[in-house]
Amino acid sequence: MKKLMIPFVFLLLLVVSACGNTNNNASNNTSNNADSSNEGNASSSETITYEAETGPIEVPADPQRVVVINSFVAGNVMALGTNIVGTDSWAMANPRYQEYLENAEEITDQDLEKIIELDPDLIIAASNTNNLEQLGEIAPTVAYTYGKVDYLTQHIEIGKLLNKEEEAQKWVDDFKARAKEAGEEIRAKIGEDATVSVIENFDKELYVFGDNWGRGTEILYQEMKLKMPERVKEEALEAGYYTLSFEVLPEFAGDYVVFSKDSNGDTSFQETDTYKNIPAVKNGQVFEADAKEFYFNDPISLDFQLEFFKDSFLGN
Repeated sequence: MKKLMIPFVFLLLLVVSACGNTNNNASNNTSNNADSSNEGNASSSETITYEAETGPIEVPADPQRVVVINSFVAGNVMALGTNIVGTDSWAMANPRYQEYLENAEEITDQDLEKIIELDPDLIIAASNTNNLEQLGEIAPTVAYTYGKVDYLTQHIEIGKLLNKEEEAQKWVDDFKARAKEAGEEIRAKIGEDATVSVIENFDKELYVFGDNWGRGTEILYQEMKLKMPERVKEEALEAGYYTLSFEVLPEFAGDYVVFSKDSNGDTSFQETDTYKNIPAVKNGQVFEADAKEFYFNDPISLDFQLEFFKDSFLGN
């Protein structure tokens, strides 16, 4: 019996050795192929370590199918040329995003099965998104807290996440230069002391905004250095926005008013004498924009808002 076992064991060793050589060769070939692909874009199997709010996380070096459940950063992803396969209703409704979302599905943080079907390789969410743990089981998931960093740093953070930091930084530098130049021209025309307020109607409410809540406020106040009315500064600067009653709107209206207008909301106040007697209204210094394309502060929105302000204030 022992003599019969010896050839069998020897044969088994030969087979194991051959398999080992085959696996080594396959591994070498895979490594060589990976090295070859690195000469161009990163392969889909490569990862980078991103320092998220919750700590380091491995994410694709070149994500191809991204789900974004955070409309505040969806435009940042689009601006960097990364493919979005699913996003929320707020992003889907923005006219400025349509060309980037032709093949995207509308989803919510409750649509776990639908998100699985979209087969994402990266999920970007908000820190208050529901089901973050479950989303993390579908694909690497990175969540951001709105306002934790300023709006331009946020774009650079998305650049880091998508392995496109240099591209993001280049846009930021260019945008700041363009906004500063436009601000100097506008202040020269309207006066250094002229005030500007930004209001928006939503449903039956009316809001006024501080300097960091989208609607072009970052451009007007942070980059262009335009002045905010005192009442706006008192109520909205720290909080970001303030809900006001229509009756007190004249107290918050600056020499110029930017009206982010929701056509589906209540705009009947515009027909009242109270509104019509606001100096900015009487002087034709109210600039109306479509709220749906004015909400956010990503590069796509900011480039549009900057041109809107140049056209409105300078009449270009």
